[in-house]
Amino acid sequence: MITTVTADGKKEYEFIELLKRRAQNSDKNVIPTVSEIIDNVRENGDEAVREYTVKFDGNAPLKTEIASEEIDKLIESCDSKYISTVKKAAQNIADFHKRQLKQSWLTTKDNGVIMGQRVRGLKRVGIYVPGGTAAYPSSVLMNAIPAKIAGVEEIIMCTPPQKDGTPNPNIIAAAKIAGVDRIFLMGGAQAIAALAFGTQTVPKVDKIVGPGNIFVATAKKLLYGTVDIDMIAGPSEILIIADNTANPKFLAADLMSQAEHDRLASAILLTDSAEVAEKTKLELVSQMQNLSRKEIIESSLDNFGAIIVCSDMNQAIEFANELAPEHLEVCCSNPMEYIGKLDNAGSVFLGNYSPEPLGDYFAGPNHVLPTSGTARFFSPLSVDSFIKKSSFIYYTEDALKNDADDVIRFANTEGLTAHANSIKVRFDLTD
Repeated sequence: MITTVTADGKKEYEFIELLKRRAQNSDKNVIPTVSEIIDNVRENGDEAVREYTVKFDGNAPLKTEIASEEIDKLIESCDSKYISTVKKAAQNIADFHKRQLKQSWLTTKDNGVIMGQRVRGLKRVGIYVPGGTAAYPSSVLMNAIPAKIAGVEEIIMCTPPQKDGTPNPNIIAAAKIAGVDRIFLMGGAQAIAALAFGTQTVPKVDKIVGPGNIFVATAKKLLYGTVDIDMIAGPSEILIIADNTANPKFLAADLMSQAEHDRLASAILLTDSAEVAEKTKLELVSQMQNLSRKEIIESSLDNFGAIIVCSDMNQAIEFANELAPEHLEVCCSNPMEYIGKLDNAGSVFLGNYSPEPLGDYFAGPNHVLPTSGTARFFSPLSVDSFIKKSSFIYYTEDALKNDADDVIRFANTEGLTAHANSIKVRFDLTD
């Protein structure tokens, strides 16, 4: 069962080190396999992808790309209430992300100089969506909608076929609603390689986003530089800060909402109330009995879960900023009091009625978040993730002449005489 720790400035930080070692779980064992897959797909394209699909997914689809008429038939097979829910979620996500959109700009100076920045969407983006037991239509929305808003010209989605070689209708429906342009039935490292290099049927993309298993994550890591990627995601995390007004029933439920993801998932409660800590522990035992992923939850809480009793809320906040969790809930009497003090978190959920699953599915902010403490310097997936910027400069002859000596001096100081010469020849300043 989950460990209870009394914070003393040492024990809680020992726990952070444990989590770091978990997050650094080595992928060395899979690198040779993934490297071989990447090389094979680069050389043999669709043929290699098909071989791996049969090998890993059990059956290759009759057609790799799903035609638009088949997409419509698949959507018809979905529950109408599910479709309605996806559309509502998509609208919330779009409303939130539209506020992130940046515009190109330029500025002029009195001397005639014009400078500015051009902002535009990437040309083509690939979205990877897991299938099988880890089929998450919500991830389709979270990845595709910001890309569409950013102005990406074409969104390509890859998702593995089900065991019978058919697509998952719920994923296809989410893709249609989110504005995905083309859908390919392929998964694993082979799909990532296909997107990175392009094949006879799959177009080459500029960036690959989306979650996946260790093989997918390793492929993205190895191919970074050939294409851009979103991030290397680690196991899921939730950290809850709670005072003595928090409801232990809610706290236990929210801790388990992340623990059920993975045996390596981390669920931590920080509270200044020993009573809340003890009652939450009892609630975990009680609620767990009725959950379908009980064994995974139990393993996660046993190995990477903790209830840490702090001396006060300041100590809890300090620890939260050090841990920099993926998800951070603040279940306190006045949660808004703390928002300005919490500097390191992927997404913050304020109050007793803003549970983490609300952010996973429906509220609007993105659920693709930095993990493993990287919230100290990484941000959630956003419209910014799908744009590129380039600056432009226009100088008049007089403006350049006025700055010539300074540019030449900089260039000569750095020993780059050809740089200096580029300025000199324009004004007959050559030695």
